[in-house]
Amino acid sequence: MNAQAFRESLTDAIRFWEPMRIAYNLTLAIVVLAYFWKGYPSSKSALNLNLGLGIFVLAVIANVAYCAAYVPDVFAQASGFRDGWRKYRWIVFAIGTLFAGIITRFIAMGMFLAAG
Repeated sequence: MNAQAFRESLTDAIRFWEPMRIAYNLTLAIVVLAYFWKGYPSSKSALNLNLGLGIFVLAVIANVAYCAAYVPDVFAQASGFRDGWRKYRWIVFAIGTLFAGIITRFIAMGMFLAAG
């Protein structure tokens, strides 16, 4: 892959994945808020600086993990499967978001349902 083709693949990956990051983060935020609401009012007692910092660290980790999608995306675009990959890569996004949502669910349950 020459530098121009790599640049085009990377630009296309950014153009696809970065707008999808908003949906990814909203999905995870909805899961956390749902479990906060489900555990309310006892979940309110769990709110403190340490919890806020913990949620911030987990959000950063979730977004670093999201960046892992760039590696297979750029490599797939460099292959002969580029057109098919570009058409169906939303499936990778959906599976990854579902997986992250499940992990977030377990963490949120521990944070807010165990508060009471």
